[in-house]
Amino acid sequence: MRKVEANLLANGLKIAIVNTRWNHFIVDRLVEGAVTAFKQHGGNEEDLTLFTAPGSFEVPLVAKKLAQSGKYDAVVCLGAVIKGSTDHYDHVAGSATSGIAAAALESGVPVAFGVLTTESIEQAIERAGTKAGNKGAEAILAAIETVNLLKLID
Repeated sequence: MRKVEANLLANGLKIAIVNTRWNHFIVDRLVEGAVTAFKQHGGNEEDLTLFTAPGSFEVPLVAKKLAQSGKYDAVVCLGAVIKGSTDHYDHVAGSATSGIAAAALESGVPVAFGVLTTESIEQAIERAGTKAGNKGAEAILAAIETVNLLKLID
């Protein structure tokens, strides 16, 4: 069996990051993690462009437009939806998840999912750079690897 795996080299890649203004105290840490990981894997910070959407519900549309623009090798979506006492969380988290997946499938450009969906602020903090690592860093690494894998397929 022939096995094909991509590398995690970011040099030369142009990536758009869509982050949310909502829950910025968490999302800012995700962005920092993504930028750091990009640079650690050979990327140039000048090749990152940050777009700020109001909230996670709006992220899929922005991501789709960016992916379709032809300007970026990948789009990384970063946000935080924290469960409250109403069903608002379910609607926003579900719409963000399905919309981000659709943006990738419809555009053919890697669109990475780095939107936290947590039960509490504490869980969000853990996933933004403490106990559970930084999900922003993980999302940009997934984008880098996917871009490089698609190059191997082409």
